[in-house]
Amino acid sequence: MLATLPNWKEGEALLKHAPPEAASAQTAIGRRSAIGRSLKKNWDLYMLLLPVVAYYLIFHYIPMYGVQIAFKEFIASKGITGSPWIGFAHFQRFFDSYYFWRLIRNTLGIGIYELVVGFPVPIILALLINEVRAKWFKKTIQTVTYAPHFLSTVVLVGMLMVFLSPQHGIVNLFIGWLGGDSISFMTEAGWFKTIYVFSGVWQQMGWSSIIYLAALTGIDPQLHEAAKVDGASRLARIWHINLPGILPTIVILLIMNVGSILGVGFEKVFLMQNSLNMESSDVISTYVYRSGILEAQYSFSAAVGLFNSVVNFIMLITVNYIARKAGETSLW
Repeated sequence: MLATLPNWKEGEALLKHAPPEAASAQTAIGRRSAIGRSLKKNWDLYMLLLPVVAYYLIFHYIPMYGVQIAFKEFIASKGITGSPWIGFAHFQRFFDSYYFWRLIRNTLGIGIYELVVGFPVPIILALLINEVRAKWFKKTIQTVTYAPHFLSTVVLVGMLMVFLSPQHGIVNLFIGWLGGDSISFMTEAGWFKTIYVFSGVWQQMGWSSIIYLAALTGIDPQLHEAAKVDGASRLARIWHINLPGILPTIVILLIMNVGSILGVGFEKVFLMQNSLNMESSDVISTYVYRSGILEAQYSFSAAVGLFNSVVNFIMLITVNYIARKAGETSLW
């Protein structure tokens, strides 16, 4: 019986001349076997990953079933499946509405402003902290810059209202001391974007710098030693060693930031918003809240939110493609 079995060379020849379907099946079997071995060997690591996967499935993917109401005239008594299908009528209504261009202008304006001002600051802060040699001073700076991240949005906006108060705010007291007139920062539309962006930069710059500091620790110290021997200054070493060393991290985070440029958060805008600054503070997220929660236009608000998500997704894909073609660094 053993004599009738082909030897390994004959088996290799048979596999080489086998039809593509057989080769593909053999590859799939091998892949499944490798996955099974990995699951068995690293089962504890996969168990740690399970809560995160469950979170995204339960709270992000399963609710996507309800997105179809954006294409329906949702009637609560009939449910999602029983509501009549109306196609793109809600999208057309949003595009033709008076608020469309104001919402796009404000949301995109805040997003770009935040990207231009807020994105470079953590990089600069990380480079500066990395150059500090006194450990106690370095830890102090890190603690001071990290701390605002843990303030709630309500507390932050409350601080803004106190500091920028026209009567007793420290900023207006300082302006009055210089001989100027007090400014009602929180009610003037022209100041809204600046206050929103710079308060966010102050709150998040320390926390956002952590990932850049981690990337800086991975740079080979011998590169700096060689640069010192060649007479390079500290600024030259930052420019030619540190920045190129963290460039892949910068590109990845830039892609993610551009991909959420229309994803201006709701809470802070809503708390800072009032009838006097509405012209600059009305963004897509607050409009979805008004139309969906306050006015109970569930299908219309779902269409507006879906439009926002689709635009963000397209921008993410586009920027990722450009980054991959330009520098071979991308999310995928």
